[in-house]
Amino acid sequence: METLLVTVKDRNEMQLVSDMLKKMRITSKRLSEEEHEDLGLSKLMKQAKRTEKVSRDQVMKTLNGE
Repeated sequence: METLLVTVKDRNEMQLVSDMLKKMRITSKRLSEEEHEDLGLSKLMKQAKRTEKVSRDQVMKTLNGE
């Protein structure tokens, strides 16, 4: 199974696409703004460089805005 993510420009377009998918018997799910942001964050995390090791102190300083 594959997934297609479509971003619509307004509610009318959302309704049109949703109706079309229903008629085609294709399962769809609307994402909330938060779910959409979570997907973007997840994608960025997967792309992040993971070879460098960083100390706990350095992480805490960054989180605290130092």
